[in-house]
Amino acid sequence: MSKAVTIFDTTLRDGTQGEGISLSADDKLKIAKKLDQLGVHYIEGGIPGSNSKDIEFFKRVQELKLSAKITAFGSTRRKDSIAEHDPNLKRILESGARATSLVGKSWDFHVHTALQTTLEENLAMIYDSIAYLKREGMEVLFDAEHFFDGYKNNPEYALAVMRKAEEAGADWLVMCDTNGGTMPHEVYDIVSVLAGRVTTARLGIHTHNDCELAVANALNAIRAGAEQVQGTMNGYGERCGNANLCSIIPNLQLKLGYDVIDPEQLNQLTNTARYVSEIANVHMPVGQPYVGTAAFAHKGGIHVSAILRDSRTYEHITPETVGNRQRVLVSELAGQSNILSKAQEMGIKFDPENEETRQVISKIKDLEHQGYQFEGADASLELLLRQANGEMKELFVFESFKMLVEKSAGKPVVSEAFIKLNIDGNSLYTAAEGNGPVNALDNALRKALISYYPGLSSIHLSDYKVRVLDDKDATASKVRVLIESKDALNSWSTVGVSSNVIEASWEALVDSLRYALLGQTKHEHEELKSAGQGLMNH
Repeated sequence: MSKAVTIFDTTLRDGTQGEGISLSADDKLKIAKKLDQLGVHYIEGGIPGSNSKDIEFFKRVQELKLSAKITAFGSTRRKDSIAEHDPNLKRILESGARATSLVGKSWDFHVHTALQTTLEENLAMIYDSIAYLKREGMEVLFDAEHFFDGYKNNPEYALAVMRKAEEAGADWLVMCDTNGGTMPHEVYDIVSVLAGRVTTARLGIHTHNDCELAVANALNAIRAGAEQVQGTMNGYGERCGNANLCSIIPNLQLKLGYDVIDPEQLNQLTNTARYVSEIANVHMPVGQPYVGTAAFAHKGGIHVSAILRDSRTYEHITPETVGNRQRVLVSELAGQSNILSKAQEMGIKFDPENEETRQVISKIKDLEHQGYQFEGADASLELLLRQANGEMKELFVFESFKMLVEKSAGKPVVSEAFIKLNIDGNSLYTAAEGNGPVNALDNALRKALISYYPGLSSIHLSDYKVRVLDDKDATASKVRVLIESKDALNSWSTVGVSSNVIEASWEALVDSLRYALLGQTKHEHEELKSAGQGLMNH
């Protein structure tokens, strides 16, 4: 039987100390609910009474009736005072949380410099605070701040801190690498020493990523005897971040054989990581292990050829295990295998021996050389493949467009677009305003097409990005425009490239609408096919 490891998530407390991360009470509640569904065992919600958001969170989280233990964070009583009178400890008790993570000093240097008290008083602060909270019926996790630095500087005192916390009744002794500077072999050795000294409490590990070792250190601590890992989703946290639970959970469960969360919950890992990223409004690195969009993406032709035979050739796990998926990228490195794989994924039939397939590969490589990038614009790629396969019907014949941008003193900029198109032999000339040139162009194009293609009314632009491809030409540089569009069910991305940002935007806009109509046509075809099958069965 595999050994169980407890997961303590501190995204809502330690994670919010990361630069650029700010969560409202509503955000925290949404994330807490998602973390509970993932199966984490403890959710640290914040510091009760420290700010209005945390006060609201602890008040409202009780209504969610989560399975995870909601945990309140705080510190030991103040020096030369009484635990029962400490306002911080009282707020912890009043929070309604089932457990508390109580931080105390374990590095003698910090006791003298930060607390400016004696080593004996620090031990008393730890004992009194834990004993008081235990008498009030709380589960206590003692976070020994700077434990590894403290042990390396004065091992006798660091161990004395842990003994005192255990004597007071602490349920967990959590070793913190607060500055993130400890090496993996040091973590293993030090945890092994402490594991041989404790008798009633259980051990936990809390690591920071200042040396890019937080995950490795957490894993080594578990191997040495710790039973709980503290960390954050996507590794959010102060400075370089905390231990990333998105890597720790699958590493423990899939690589080291520990019992962490249910396999069905592990399938939700990628979805949870991206959900938290979206709520926090923080870009998620594409190359993030296990859960990043590029974690199981393949670009080299030789690699793709191999994974089509057996994915184990270039994948260390099955992506679906963590809720991710395999992706085949198409670029200037693409070979025939890449094109065939993407075509198969899109439901397009391509004959590998056909000259058209080789022509498509050649065209894609040429376009990538010009600055197009299809890795982030699957919709444009699908249109290209379907056009090469003779499946695409042109929406309209483009004749011209003009832009008018006017700025008057004391007034906002006004943008207006004029478009001339031909649809089924009918010449159309329309104009529309917008809050910028691209928005005006988008509005004018829709205005011209909507009576012919009413399905476009449900489409809207959700993101717009411009990338300068070569800055040596300054304002005359070629640019790449990526546009993300959405309807009620789906989202898709398209690309345009030009030395003129309006022309590049036009290309991406047209592809966006072409793809939208392609998707609606495919949906209608499936509905008709389903209806026909139903009539046959009837």
